[in-house]
Amino acid sequence: MEASDRLKTLTTLVYALQAAGFLLPPVVWIVAVIINYVRKEEVAGTWLESHFRWQIRTFWFGLLWAVLGAILFVLIVGWFILAADAIWIIYRIVKGWLNLSENRPVP
Repeated sequence: MEASDRLKTLTTLVYALQAAGFLLPPVVWIVAVIINYVRKEEVAGTWLESHFRWQIRTFWFGLLWAVLGAILFVLIVGWFILAADAIWIIYRIVKGWLNLSENRPVP
């Protein structure tokens, strides 16, 4: 298997872990972002670099909004924040995965 194919498979694995994070314990999200950070240098300068950046940002901004939503959960507004966060994360996983399947970087 060529190095670029291996890295594309790894990027696919990270999207799969992010998607699985909705059904499995949150530790899979942490595993996914650790993979991103550990392998980040290997994708530097390639079209896959945009996917790693996309995945890392999805994790951190998703976590930020989840924490805010959890804090505000008792005030009802947190429910809407958490719902919007989940929809945003799903959108980013789907958009990223579709671009990856077409061998395109994400914007």
